[in-house]
Amino acid sequence: MKRSLVVVPAVLLGLAISFACGGDSTNGNNPPPGGDSVALQPVVTNGLSFPLFLTAPSGDLSRLFVIEKDGRIRIIKNGTLLSTPFLDITAKTSKGSEQGLLGMAFYPDYGASGRFIVSYTSPQGTLSGGTSVISRFQVSANADIADTTEKVLLTLDQPYDNHNGGMIAFGKDGYLYAGYGDGGSGGDPDGHGQNRMDLLGSLLRLDVAGSGAYTIPPTNPWAGSLSIANELWNYGLRNPWRFSFDRLTGDLYIADVGQGALEEIDVQPAASTGGENYGWNTMEGLSCYGAATCNQTGLTLPVLDYPHAGGACAVTGGYVYRGSAIPSLQGVYFYSDYCSGWVHSLKYVGGLATDPRDWPTLATGGGVPSFGEDAAGELYVLTASGTVYRVVPQP
Repeated sequence: MKRSLVVVPAVLLGLAISFACGGDSTNGNNPPPGGDSVALQPVVTNGLSFPLFLTAPSGDLSRLFVIEKDGRIRIIKNGTLLSTPFLDITAKTSKGSEQGLLGMAFYPDYGASGRFIVSYTSPQGTLSGGTSVISRFQVSANADIADTTEKVLLTLDQPYDNHNGGMIAFGKDGYLYAGYGDGGSGGDPDGHGQNRMDLLGSLLRLDVAGSGAYTIPPTNPWAGSLSIANELWNYGLRNPWRFSFDRLTGDLYIADVGQGALEEIDVQPAASTGGENYGWNTMEGLSCYGAATCNQTGLTLPVLDYPHAGGACAVTGGYVYRGSAIPSLQGVYFYSDYCSGWVHSLKYVGGLATDPRDWPTLATGGGVPSFGEDAAGELYVLTASGTVYRVVPQP
């Protein structure tokens, strides 16, 4: 399953390939260039170790919070990287190529409550892949340093050390969404993608508003079921490494990493009541997986897929742009590929992916594990080598 598709530093290959093994066929691998003049403006070029995600609390326009794979959350404050981590849980995290501190989400009322959630992998557990953990923390009296008291909300044993997912985000409904891959190895040998009795290969929807453990939102599609996991919001995903909500519409964009041929983008409209089956491992992208034909009844197919061409290997989902610096980009969804480092975009209109674009001035050349979004809706691009870029109008 593992293979080297492009020339990237050796330390990155495990992440590139394992987040990956994934594919853009229907919209073309070379969409036309974007018509707006945009550029990547470096925010931080050194001092970060393998940044995997960037976010900010609502209303906080002076700080960016960046998670490092090894287990630290760092703060960029007014353009300066602070030396003291906001939180350091390196002693708790496992260090596999797809493991570590993988996600962070601030409560919508963070300004008042000071609460936030992290998602990480622990070496502890009953299975060989360790355990995925979702925990709650709180800021200390110092706004730039978190209290280290941890409240574990959910643990999930992993059969393998890849396809851990780990992305978390609050929806406009106030619930926490958490993404997990199919458990790993290759081809979903344990059938988790289509198994609704477990939490793997799915997005979960959890109510974490209380002070204790999570509860099940009563509007979850299988809330109260005795035969389907009540936490499930949708299923049939291989490795939803990065997903995001359009902060204006509430539409959910899921970038699901493929197996060996195709990468895909799924979109769940805000009006959905959940329960979608995105097809893995019956489907990979818009094609049947491992067979010439397959039963697609009841499946929700991606709005876009793309092949492993030109060094592509693993889709990195981004955001729908809702900032003010580049008004012409309102409503445009950006995504990348970890290995090739190009940046493409689409507009989701009437249930379809429209206006595919390539943005050569935003290309990094590879190693893009994540995008980020600040409190104002401006867009950022992260590289595994340690650079944080902001997308800005080109002078």
